[in-house]
Amino acid sequence: MGRILQEITAVSRRIEGMDASISSLTLETKSIRTDIAGFHSRVMELESGVETLETHMSTIQDRDQDLSYLQSKVTDLEDRSRRDDICLLGIPENEEGTDVQTFLSSTIPKLTSLAFEPPLEFQRAHRVGPKRQDGARRPRPIIACLLHHSQTHQILQAARTHGPFRMDKLEVHITADYSKDTTERRKAFLSLRPQLHQLEVKYGLFDPARMWITKNGISRDFYNPEDLRLFLDSLQTQIKQATAPNWSQDTMDEDGHAPSPRPEKGNTERHDLATCPRGRELE
Repeated sequence: MGRILQEITAVSRRIEGMDASISSLTLETKSIRTDIAGFHSRVMELESGVETLETHMSTIQDRDQDLSYLQSKVTDLEDRSRRDDICLLGIPENEEGTDVQTFLSSTIPKLTSLAFEPPLEFQRAHRVGPKRQDGARRPRPIIACLLHHSQTHQILQAARTHGPFRMDKLEVHITADYSKDTTERRKAFLSLRPQLHQLEVKYGLFDPARMWITKNGISRDFYNPEDLRLFLDSLQTQIKQATAPNWSQDTMDEDGHAPSPRPEKGNTERHDLATCPRGRELE
């Protein structure tokens, strides 16, 4: 009988110990539940913050597209405003004296061997940039805006055909005047000429900044130099793999860049940029 009582007492003590452990676990469980509730609240706050950020990102992307569109429109308007401008490179400093317009009225006909009727008239003409010291390696360019667009076209056509011109044993280039963005794109296009020659691709750079390439009778237009570079890299990879390039497949469409149709004959003048003075000057 005494042994049974001892066992009952031991069991009771164990039960009391278990009750204490259960109470401790209950407290810990409540603490965990409190922490989980806090985590849940934080997760909800983070999800709300992510949704807000996604909304802001979408707004930023829309505004970035609008900004790109507006930038392209500004560039287009700036290029259009310069359609009657010509840029003369290589004329020594102070050669024009105090009257740039009078100097150009007599110099341009001599350089281009053109007879202008009526005589050349300018809206404005001036040097670009701060005055350089005598003996400077490169004289400042002269920008001239002509009054008649037909005369601008005549001069630029003569420059493409017969330039560069000679003036007292000096080489003078006459080019169109472009906006900064267009000038940079033209330079980027012209930097790809070695690769175009290596791949035996014929090309032409059209106003204001559009590269037209053709091979085996199939042509493409590119407005973005990076698109052209990627296309040429892809073509070069095909050649290295001894696979004939499939010019009938629209490679750029796979990247979301569809080429424009080939320009109609007669609408645009094609230049061989390997000999074009404008191309050489922009290098």
